[in-house]
Amino acid sequence: MGTRRRSFWGWGWEDAGLAAEQQQALAAALSARFGRPVEVAAAPDLDAISLRPPRLDPPPALAPICSQARYDRAGHTYGKGYRDVVRGFRGEFPHPPDVVAFPGSEADVTALLDWCSSVGAAAVPYGGGSSVVGGVECKGDGYAGVVSMDLGRMASVLEIDRPSRAARIQAGVYGPALEDALRPQGLTLRHFPQSFEFSTLGGWLATRSGGHYATNTTHIDDFVECLRVVTPAGVGQSRRLPGSGAGPSPDRLFLGSEGTLGVITEAWMRLQDRPRWRASAGVRFASFDAGVEAARAVAQAGLYPANCRLLDAGEAAASAGVGDGSALLVLGFESADHPVEAWMARGLECCADHGGVAPEGVRSAGPAEGRAEGTDPDGEHGGGGAVDTWRSAFLRAPYGRDALVAMAMVVETFETATTWSAFPALHAEVRRTVERALAEVCGAGTVTCRFTHLYPDGPAPYFTIVAPGRRGSELSQWDEIKAAASEAVLVHGGTITHHHAVGRDHRPWYDRQRPPPFADALRAAKRALDPAGVLNPGVLIDPLSPV
Repeated sequence: MGTRRRSFWGWGWEDAGLAAEQQQALAAALSARFGRPVEVAAAPDLDAISLRPPRLDPPPALAPICSQARYDRAGHTYGKGYRDVVRGFRGEFPHPPDVVAFPGSEADVTALLDWCSSVGAAAVPYGGGSSVVGGVECKGDGYAGVVSMDLGRMASVLEIDRPSRAARIQAGVYGPALEDALRPQGLTLRHFPQSFEFSTLGGWLATRSGGHYATNTTHIDDFVECLRVVTPAGVGQSRRLPGSGAGPSPDRLFLGSEGTLGVITEAWMRLQDRPRWRASAGVRFASFDAGVEAARAVAQAGLYPANCRLLDAGEAAASAGVGDGSALLVLGFESADHPVEAWMARGLECCADHGGVAPEGVRSAGPAEGRAEGTDPDGEHGGGGAVDTWRSAFLRAPYGRDALVAMAMVVETFETATTWSAFPALHAEVRRTVERALAEVCGAGTVTCRFTHLYPDGPAPYFTIVAPGRRGSELSQWDEIKAAASEAVLVHGGTITHHHAVGRDHRPWYDRQRPPPFADALRAAKRALDPAGVLNPGVLIDPLSPV
């Protein structure tokens, strides 16, 4: 990750947040929007924070790969969800891990799990720590202590099979380093979640991350050939194959297991040739409903755009600078093999059938324009316009969220997926429920919606909430709004999460969504793979009693 230091309480780099003048301008805008004063509080000082003394120390054999330094313990206490950032900003770290381990090999991972199992310490696998659902926070109640197992030193591309377009990759590699390693071969994983810079392959696999592609290959699952996983009961590796019908997939057991069944140490991943041709356009619609119909037409046309994100009028105004009340569809195509203008033309025809217009035209680029490497996560090329404005806001959004926390704003994003037939009712009821909760809990607030991914049978809606909070009461306010939103999503036919994982924040609703027989099977798998119950207790299922 280089010499820059990550923020111990918030998102990204310590030196990359909003500047003081930007924060003040944002506070003034929010004051005007909500009709009440918004003040910016000072960020926390690590040296002024009190951390509980470690409850256990690593054995001498493991001490060289372990840390009990203040920065490491504070930085590994939370993920990057709203609750995490608020508590970190307040300097509240009542349950830091007792030890932060940095294994450099699979043997180190095995030794750490053996130690944790023998002493009854909770072991929490840690990728980039970008979880927004409480996936890495562990209080360790009933355990001898908590060991955060940071895989960041296991970060190599071990082998590339160019004819098969695949690579064997260690789980601790961060997104930018992975792409740098693949670029000389003209290859890419082409998985770009918003957390790309600060998340790892292992984290993507453990949480079933959703990435760059808006259609077709939308989740990290789609790129997996095989996994290698270390569990307290032993090491397992599935056979590397392009496909198999031999019983239930062993990989599927660990994809999305969130570190509660084992530690993913490496994977063979399917790769792609780096895109050489691209085209993008911003399509405007008079109404969100018209945009929804156009998005469905594109999703069902077999065009498979790389980007097909529909923003409602509020989202388009806030994130893309569209001030005329239009909904905006960010449409993009890319290919390593051929120009994509024909696909874009057909996509625009689908949009035009529903009143869509592209006032800024289509921007195209190919090898002659120097775009062969394809390093741009969302396939855009610069040159201004609503698409570039949206993309810039998208990439900077987590830093903006931290600034809103400093202003005591209540901020949340939640996403789901549902069928096209169920979407209208879900969208209307979720908005109605959340707007009522915002009025009751905060006195005001805004709700916006966009589509992040599209399938032939339904969209993945992503909602954003911003509301004025009461300093000191933001978390209780957030709890009420989060519960109302989650309940509305589940009641009206959506999934409690499309790509943000379950963690601890979504557990009550996941327990209801999950079929009871599967819950029993998951508990049985936990007992078989982790007999001492030490791996990330409380995620997906209730903790097993530690030895």
